[in-house]
Amino acid sequence: MLSLKNSLAVLKKTEALIEGHFILSSGLHSPLYVQCAKLLSFPNKSEKICKSLAFKIKKQFKKFDIILAPAVGGIVIGYEIGRILKKETIFCERVDGKFRLRRGFKIKPRMKVLIVEDVITTGKSSLECVKLIKNSKATLKGFACIIDRSKKNQLKIKKKIISQVKLSIPTYKKNNLPSYLKKIPVTSPGSRRIK
Repeated sequence: MLSLKNSLAVLKKTEALIEGHFILSSGLHSPLYVQCAKLLSFPNKSEKICKSLAFKIKKQFKKFDIILAPAVGGIVIGYEIGRILKKETIFCERVDGKFRLRRGFKIKPRMKVLIVEDVITTGKSSLECVKLIKNSKATLKGFACIIDRSKKNQLKIKKKIISQVKLSIPTYKKNNLPSYLKKIPVTSPGSRRIK
C-alpha cells in the first residue's frame, strides 16, 4: 500500500495539486485545486495510487456488484478501480444539469453499488449518484475517492469515505474570501458547469 507521503509526492510530480483561485464544483472558493486528471494522465505514475486505493476498497467493502462514477472526473478512476478489482464500472453524466444513466448503462434492483470519485469536497456529486441508486432500487455500499478534501462542517455524506489521500485545504464562501484570494483571477476547473 502506498503511504500518504509517497501519494503526495506523486500528486506534486504530476502537477495534480495546483495553486491559484478556484471555484470548486460545490461553489466554494479555494486557493488550491486538486486536478486528478493531471495525475491520471500519467498512468505509470497513477497506477500505484489506484492499486493502493483498490486495496483499501477491497479491505473495507467485502462484496459489491458494480462501481458507479460521476462524469467527468470520476470516469477514469472508476474505470481503473473497476479494472483492478474486476468489477463492472459505469458512469452517469449530466443531462439538463442532473445526473442520468445513459449509453445503455443500468443499475439492476438489489445490486450493491460503490460510488468512486476522483475528489470529494462536499459530497454533492456523490449524493446525486445516490439518487440514481435509490431510483434503481439498488443498495449503496459506500464511497471511495483518490482525494478526500472534505471538512465535517461542509460534508453532506454521512457514511465513511475510503480515500487514498485526505487533504485539509481551505475553502471559502464567495462573501467570505480572504483579501489575498480576492486579488487572484478566478478559475472554474470543475465539471459541474459543463453543458
